Amino acid sequence: MSAVNPSLETVRDGASADAPRAAEAGLAWWADAIIYQIYPRSFADANGDGIGDLPGITSRLPYLKRLGVDALWLSPFYKSPQADAGYDVADYRVVDPLFGTLEDFDRLLHEAHGLGIKVIVDLVPNHTSDEHAWFRAALQSPPGSAERARYLFRDGRGENGELPPNNWQSVFGGAAWSRAPGDRHWYLHLFDGKQPDLNRDNPQVRAEFEDVLRFWLDRGVDGFRVDVAHGLVKDSELPDAEQRKENGVLVGPMWDQDGVHEIYRAWHRILDQYPGERMMVAEAWVTPQERLTHYIRSDEMQQAFNFDYLLLENWDAGTFKSVIDASLSLAAEVSATTTWVTSNHDVVRAPSRYGLSRLGAHPKGIDAAGEQQNEALGLRRARALALLTLALPGSAYIYQGEELGLPEHTTLETRYRQDPVFIRTHGADIGRDGCRVPLPWRADAPSLGFGPGDRSWLPQPATYAHYTVDRQEGVAGSTLELYRQMLRLRREHALGKGQLRWVDTDRDLLVFDNGDVRVLINFGTQTRALPAGGQILLSSEPLKEPSKLPGNTAAWLTGSCPSSS
Repeated sequence: MSAVNPSLETVRDGASADAPRAAEAGLAWWADAIIYQIYPRSFADANGDGIGDLPGITSRLPYLKRLGVDALWLSPFYKSPQADAGYDVADYRVVDPLFGTLEDFDRLLHEAHGLGIKVIVDLVPNHTSDEHAWFRAALQSPPGSAERARYLFRDGRGENGELPPNNWQSVFGGAAWSRAPGDRHWYLHLFDGKQPDLNRDNPQVRAEFEDVLRFWLDRGVDGFRVDVAHGLVKDSELPDAEQRKENGVLVGPMWDQDGVHEIYRAWHRILDQYPGERMMVAEAWVTPQERLTHYIRSDEMQQAFNFDYLLLENWDAGTFKSVIDASLSLAAEVSATTTWVTSNHDVVRAPSRYGLSRLGAHPKGIDAAGEQQNEALGLRRARALALLTLALPGSAYIYQGEELGLPEHTTLETRYRQDPVFIRTHGADIGRDGCRVPLPWRADAPSLGFGPGDRSWLPQPATYAHYTVDRQEGVAGSTLELYRQMLRLRREHALGKGQLRWVDTDRDLLVFDNGDVRVLINFGTQTRALPAGGQILLSSEPLKEPSKLPGNTAAWLTGSCPSSS
C-alpha cells in the first residue's frame, strides 16, 4: 500500500507551548481538535423562556467534557432583533438579553477553560442588522454621506430610481436590494432585507471589525468562526450577473473575490499579537476546491470548513474516497490540516440526508418523489459515517445533537417556521428550522429537559423522546456512548495526527490505515468478511459474527491487519 498524501505533521505559524497535547506532534491545538458547535437558542434553556441561553450552556459543560471535545464554537449570541436567529447583529460587543449578559459569557468562558475546553465565537462581518446604530444613521443621512458610505448604497435605475441597481438575487430568495425610504438610493443585502451588506472599502468598517476582534480576544476567546468569509468583498462595479451554482456552490461577482484575503491577513496579524494560539475558521463556500486553500495560507486563517465533504449526497465508497483524497492533498499544499464536518445549523442533519432508500439524498431529507426518510437506515449510516469521519487525520466539527443521532424535523408545521429563507420564498424552500430544534435531554421532562418548563421556541417532534441523553447515557451501543468511545479511542491512537494509507478493496468498501488502526466502512448492503488477525476496537453496529461486517456499518480494527496490504 502507498501513502496518498504528504505527512500532515506540519508546524503552523505561531505555535506555542501552551497546548501540550498538540505540541507533542508539532501541531497547533486546532490541527486535530474536536470542535463542538453550539446553537445557543437550542442547546439548553436555564430560565424557562423556551430559548437556550449562556447559563444553560455553562450548566452542560460537564456533559461536553465527558463527551471528549476540545473546543466549543458558539453561534451568535450578540444583541440582535433575531430576524435571522442572531446572524443579524445590532451590537457586536453586547450579549443579547435573550441569552444572558456579558458576565454570563465571561463565566462560561472561565468554566470552559477550567475544564480544558477552548471557546470559539461566531463573527458576522459581511452584514449588520438594519437595527445597528450605523445603519439607522445611514437611513437618516442623505445620499453621498459618510454614514451611507459604510454600506453598499447605490442609485436605482429607471426614470425615478424605481428599479434596483442591478439584477443580483438574495441567497434567501427575492431581490438582493431594498430601497431606502424617500430617495433614489437602494442598499445591498445578499441575505435578508434586515441584513444590509457592509462596504469593505470603507476604512471605518475595517477598523471597526479589527476592534471587535480585539474586544473578544481581550476577554480570552480562543478563536473566531467567520461567517460568509467568501462574501465580504464584491466586484466594485457591481455588474449585472446571474447568480448560478457550480458544484452546489453559488458563484458570481459577489463571492470569493481576491480582495477578501488582505482582510484576513490583517486579522491574522492581530491574532498573532495575543498569547497562546488563537485561530480563525472560514465559512467559505467556494469552487473549485483549490480556491479554499487561499483562505488557509500561513498568513491568513488557520482552518476552513470542508464543504465538499459536507455536501456529499451519494452513499458511495468511491465518492467519499475521492473527496477525502482531494481534501488531504490540497490542505497539505499550504501546510494546513483539513476539517471534517457532516452537519451544521444550515444543513439537514446527516441521519435524514442519508436516510433515503435511493442514492442522492434530497437536501431536505425528502426525495423528489416525496419519500420521507427511513429513520433507522439514516441513523445506521450516520453512525457509520461518524466512525469514518473521526478516524481521518485533521480536525472534526460536531454539530450539537449529532452525538445523539438526532434526525431532522422534516414534518415541522408551517405555523412554527421562522427561517427567513422560508418566509422570503413563500414556502418554496422550507428553510433550516428542522435542524435547529431544541435538544432533548430527559425523556420524562417538560420540553424533554431542554428547559425547566414546557416551552421551546421550536416544537420538538415526538420521536426525539427516543434520543434523549438520559435514555442513552450508560447504555451500551447507544449513539451517545458510541461517540464517547470514538473520541476516547481517537485520542488514544492519535488518529487526528496520523497519516492515511488506503488499502485496495472492492467498490462497496472503503478501507484505510491510520497508524495502528484499520478503518473499514461497508457502503453496500451485503455482509463482508473482516480481515484475519485484526482485533475489533469499535463498530458502528453490533457484529453478530465477529468476522463479518454488515452493510452500512463501519469498524475500527487493530492488531496484525494494518501491516498487511
